[in-house]
Amino acid sequence: MEKGRALSLKPSATNQPLEFRNTTERGLNLDTVHERILHFMRLDPVATYKFIIGTDCQVHTGHTKFITGVVIQRLGKGAWACYRQVIVPRALHSIKEKLSMETTLSEEIAMYFDENKRLDMENIILPHLYQGATFDMFIHIDAGDDENRNRTAKFVQEMVRRVESVGMVPVIKPDCYVASAYANRFSKKPYRPLYEDNEVFDGSL
Repeated sequence: MEKGRALSLKPSATNQPLEFRNTTERGLNLDTVHERILHFMRLDPVATYKFIIGTDCQVHTGHTKFITGVVIQRLGKGAWACYRQVIVPRALHSIKEKLSMETTLSEEIAMYFDENKRLDMENIILPHLYQGATFDMFIHIDAGDDENRNRTAKFVQEMVRRVESVGMVPVIKPDCYVASAYANRFSKKPYRPLYEDNEVFDGSL
């Protein structure tokens, strides 16, 4: 966003741009994100890959900040990651509303990665299956099913079913690190439209 430019805040996630950023790049669209993922996988096709989407939110004064992380993880050998930011111009206090919005934002990205794009990724490791190469796709849900520890427990199964309906494998607490660690790192800081473009972020996992 240009410095000094007014921000038009809209409550619907689908009304906000599908733009991504990480440590070194900003203004990435989903096609570019897909190309970055393919490039990362081609560098080492004989590997175990996890493609993960996960969203976290934090309520701040006057707004709620949602961060959706998109990560291609090469197990034991690093990862490439980026994230999308969505600002809702009010403080959301309903646990179900926040969790539902997080899941919606993750689903929105997952739906872009349709059968053809998933095949693009799978075909990179396909010739190396007998050498141990694998590829799996997940959505990390920032919720747990332990009713004694997680206020989100009663909504978990609904979110799990939603994730399964878009062809992804749901992962919940304590293993949802893309949502609970990567995305959480960026959601914790309040949104400051006049200053964010000058900030430097650590985009590592």
